[in-house]
Amino acid sequence: GQIGVCYGMLGDTLPSPSDVVALYKQQNIQRMRLYGPDPGALAALRGSDIELILDVPSSDLERLASSQTEADKWVQENVLSYRDGVRFRYINVGNEVKPSVGGFLLQAMQNIENAVSGAGLEVKVSTAIATDTTTDTSPPSQGRFRDEYKSFLEPVIGFLASKQS
Repeated sequence: GQIGVCYGMLGDTLPSPSDVVALYKQQNIQRMRLYGPDPGALAALRGSDIELILDVPSSDLERLASSQTEADKWVQENVLSYRDGVRFRYINVGNEVKPSVGGFLLQAMQNIENAVSGAGLEVKVSTAIATDTTTDTSPPSQGRFRDEYKSFLEPVIGFLASKQS
């Protein structure tokens, strides 16, 4: 199997992106998740052969949901600009999206998917949910979304299934 590690960039004395990529390679870590597009990290990944999950920050959901043009621009700036040499595996739209912005999630995902497919990229679009969005999880087959998440996550599940993401 392959190991992936999330590359968090919040902190004071962090190593440079090129040092982080070198450490991944040294430790044979073949997959990375970035919680948002960082030009330095994306540039450092060029030619590394590390597969990337790139997050769309939750703070961008409303803007990307409201405009296909904005989603196209986001993909152009953060994916297409780095497609030569960076192995994008997934674009993760939002991270642990809260109900306050949940209404924007599906449309943002659809717009990003349209931008990705329109650009001819074979990159899956997905999202990440917090563990507290579910309840009654034992046994797992009995699990369900909490009521405050159900209204926006059930349509997302349908979208993901239709795209085999």
